[in-house]
Amino acid sequence: MDDRLPTHLWVSAHIRAADAQGVAMTVVRKGDPSRGTVILKINRLDRSFTVLVQTREADGERLFWARGTGADPVPEADADAYIARQLRYDPDVWVVEVEDRQGRHWFDGPVR
Repeated sequence: MDDRLPTHLWVSAHIRAADAQGVAMTVVRKGDPSRGTVILKINRLDRSFTVLVQTREADGERLFWARGTGADPVPEADADAYIARQLRYDPDVWVVEVEDRQGRHWFDGPVR
């Protein structure tokens, strides 16, 4: 049995935790409330962005974040184009924008 939190609760919990630390986080697009995958659009507040895609290990348990737009930050148009392509393949995706000058994502799991 899958005992993970539904996506809407998991995202809400992280938004509240970030807000408590003064970090702005906004749901840009809601996906499937139970099992939607999450894409993070990290706004570094200097006109550069990183897109992270929620991924799980082969065992389905361990969460990590893949760099959708590569190792280096990209312009917002490139980040938005990547997200639009992902939405064409999976309309159940959630998109969350995080505003953090240091590029932190504030969600569980390492970035690879």
